[in-house]
Amino acid sequence: MSSTIDRDPPTTASAPARAGRTGPHRQGIRALLVRLHFYAGVFVAPFLLVTALTGLVYAFAPQLDQLAYGDRLRVEEAGGRPRPLSEQIGAARAAHPEGTLSSVLTPAGPEDTTRVVLSVPELGERQRTVFVDPYTAEVRGELTTSWGSTPLTTWLGDLHKNLHLGEVGRLYSEVAASWLWVLVAGGLVLWLGGSRGRRARSARGVLLPDRAARGVRRTRGLHAATGVWLALGLLFLSATGLTWSQYAGARFEQLLDTAGGRAPELDTLLPGARPPAGAQEGEHAGHGGHGASGHAADPDPAAFDRALATAREAGLGGAVALTPPADTSRAWVVAQKDDVWPVHYDQVAVDTARGEVTAHTRWSDHPLPAKLTKLGIQAHMGVLFGVANQIVLAVVALGLILVVFWGYRMWWQRRPTRDGDRARPGRAPARGAWRGLPLPLLIAGVPAVAALGWALPVLGCTLLGFLAVDVVVGRVRRGQAN
Repeated sequence: MSSTIDRDPPTTASAPARAGRTGPHRQGIRALLVRLHFYAGVFVAPFLLVTALTGLVYAFAPQLDQLAYGDRLRVEEAGGRPRPLSEQIGAARAAHPEGTLSSVLTPAGPEDTTRVVLSVPELGERQRTVFVDPYTAEVRGELTTSWGSTPLTTWLGDLHKNLHLGEVGRLYSEVAASWLWVLVAGGLVLWLGGSRGRRARSARGVLLPDRAARGVRRTRGLHAATGVWLALGLLFLSATGLTWSQYAGARFEQLLDTAGGRAPELDTLLPGARPPAGAQEGEHAGHGGHGASGHAADPDPAAFDRALATAREAGLGGAVALTPPADTSRAWVVAQKDDVWPVHYDQVAVDTARGEVTAHTRWSDHPLPAKLTKLGIQAHMGVLFGVANQIVLAVVALGLILVVFWGYRMWWQRRPTRDGDRARPGRAPARGAWRGLPLPLLIAGVPAVAALGWALPVLGCTLLGFLAVDVVVGRVRRGQAN
């Protein structure tokens, strides 16, 4: 956010005089922030650059899907009364008899196709999705999907999440998300509390770079002012991204459990029934309602019509996913799949034999933490507010790319080389800045850093790494000086 090397060229005022005006404690805290911002800017910025580039492309996955698979995702001519689900399922199974019927997703709009999801053993956790024209029951094609996502969206999602390197690759995105809020918060403090902030109290001086500045000062103004504009968006992406991460995400799940912030589970056990030995609650449905583990035989296609009719009577509108039960003791699950604001995520358990709802979970009854988590994820993916959401994400990603570029440009402009007999103004922030902090703050900082390391393990480990580098380099330099 602020310059990775945030020092002004020497002025007529001496260092002791400046320290006297601002106070030694404040100077120590600022020096530590500058050093931390410098380390994170130099070493973490490449990870941020990759996440910004991959996230920029992923934000427009829906449009790319339409370009790649539009003939399967959309109907040729919308209109008329949709055919019964049983007829659409029959057409899909006639064209693709392999595997077993896992779930069916009704169209989200009048131009969308119905998705008949098949569990095929050789695909593992992935599924085969057959796309059917709801008006003619004509099979439009099929794709190998992953929890409802097309192959292209799955590939782009894995690129953004782990660079197609599996669990090891997830560390890169967690490093970026963990350090992003540190860079943003630290940069804001340095920019608003630095000499620039004292000279320019107006909002214009904070939000816009000084057009009269030249060289490194101009680059710093562009870097910092752009960061201020992007701050809220970057903090939001950092927080929501960490909920998916490998280590911080696990801590977040623990906190949700402790605070009772989990979404309520739908009770699918039929009245008076007992689950088979070894069965677990919630095994009726796969991930997101698109990947059940498979059934010994296809359920009666007519049961899908009965389940849909019962769910509609219970008030579930829009696109819904219908998942048959894993055994005779369970009810069908019908879940709304409307991710665009205002969202709809109600679910019902349906006894198709009796045509009645046995359980109902409503989105309005979800705890606030569960709602914020769900909505945050959809906004992070660019889905919650449609095209406007995608445009905002694209602006933030492009802005972050520019901020990283200007940060490295400052590093180059203020590199510790010599031009004739004059050293370039502005050296790297002093090492060992943490030693300048007051003792009470250092003592209080130990449990704070420990708590931070528990909540964000990757941030804690890399922070210790930066401290170790700072100490080692300082000792080597002192040895060379002696």
